Amino acid sequence: MRGFSKAIITGNLTRDPELRTTPNGASVCGFSVAVNRVYKDANGEQREDVSYIDCSAWGKLGEMIAQYAKKGSGVLVSGRLDQRSWEDKNGGGKRSRVEIVVEDFNFTGPANRESNGAYGGGFGASSSAEPSAANNDMPDDIPEGEIDLSEVPF
Repeated sequence: MRGFSKAIITGNLTRDPELRTTPNGASVCGFSVAVNRVYKDANGEQREDVSYIDCSAWGKLGEMIAQYAKKGSGVLVSGRLDQRSWEDKNGGGKRSRVEIVVEDFNFTGPANRESNGAYGGGFGASSSAEPSAANNDMPDDIPEGEIDLSEVPF
């Protein structure tokens, strides 16, 4: 039987993305997403739990994330789970880490002009295709404020 790995998370970046280049010239962007979960404990009190998920994005997708995302950006990430293992150089034995290798990425939440001109709700990218021109050339004349849903024709 063939395996299947797919992860979809939404949360906020815990730090600015870090873009690196491998020795063979490939770009890889590393970042971490904080995912909050709200639940009620046995006493009925509301609690919040946070998980920190490491992510990596390769090639043009990683370059775009590094350019437009920043600490605190709301994101939706989907991709495959990957586990890496290595020997700790300080004698700590074998170490391992699970991360999401990003295949699709979108900003979530309200528009954010402070992120090098990127708009929080309007940028989306996928590793499976080149980004459209609409994602690269975002207009500067997008009106501020709330959208009136009564004006939407459907």
